Order: sequence, then structure tokens, then C-alpha cells
Amino acid sequence: MKKTLILVRHATAEDQTFRIKDFDRNLNNKGLSEALVMGKWLSEQKINPDVYISSPASRAYKTAEIIAEQLGVDLSAIKSQADIYDGGPRAYLHAVTHVSETSSSLILFGHNPDITYFAEYLSGASIGSMKKGAIAIVEFKEQKWEEISAKTGDLVLYKTPKQVRGDE
Repeated sequence: MKKTLILVRHATAEDQTFRIKDFDRNLNNKGLSEALVMGKWLSEQKINPDVYISSPASRAYKTAEIIAEQLGVDLSAIKSQADIYDGGPRAYLHAVTHVSETSSSLILFGHNPDITYFAEYLSGASIGSMKKGAIAIVEFKEQKWEEISAKTGDLVLYKTPKQVRGDE
């Protein structure tokens, strides 16, 4: 069975200051708008993932909530996975390889640079640096989730909020 992995970099967040821990940074107005436009776009494309996994950091989790709402998904379906916040690409791989085989699609919300490294690691494609709020879709033809590793997938789509809005 074909597997689809949707990687989402969190949308634009407030700047880091000495008063706010990086983990606690929230989406700013631009980020709220970016997450909304990407959620609507996923809905229009009829892309409805089976599994939702997010970093627990405020900006990533809020991005996940907004997108889930646009797709009509109950927010309790979003699984928070602590090591995605600072565990490096290995934590992303762990999240993916432990998904149930009954699921054919997964959406994972995370942070740069790890999410970009992970997309490139899986697909062999060169993305550069995922923009805030951007989505990368990687498909795997015949693998089980547990078999996914380096260059086993195909990057089928990379989309930014600016592209969706037609600003680019």
C-alpha cells in the first residue's frame, strides 16, 4: 500500500526574546494566516491524513490545530511527540516508523532545520530550507512505515503559503 507523508513546518511565530522561551513562542498574526491558508488548501485538494503528529512546542502545535480544524478533524486526534521539538531528524524518523500499518497517510508538524533535513533525507530531493508554514509531501510506493529510510520516498509536492495565495 502506498504511504503518504505530509511534512509541515510551523507557521511564522513571534520573535524570541529573553522573556519567552523558544518552546513557548506562539504564532503571530502572519503565522495564523499562513496556517489557515494551508489548511484550506489541503482541504481543497482533498488531502486528509489518517494520523496527526506534532511537536509540542506552541507554534507547531497551533499550526497543527488550525490545519486539523480546516480538515474537519477533532483536535484530540493530534498526537504530541516531545522529541520532535529537539530530537533531530532521528526523532522524525522514529515518529514515522512507529505509525500503524492500518494508516496510509501521516501529517507531521515540526521545525527547521530538522524538518527540511528529514524531507531531503527521505526523498534525496534538494529543498533548500522549508519556508514557514510550507508543506512537503513525500510518497513511498511499497514500503511499510517501519521500512522507511534514506531515499526511499519521492518528493511529490512542495508548497508554501505564498504560492497558495498566489503571491509567488
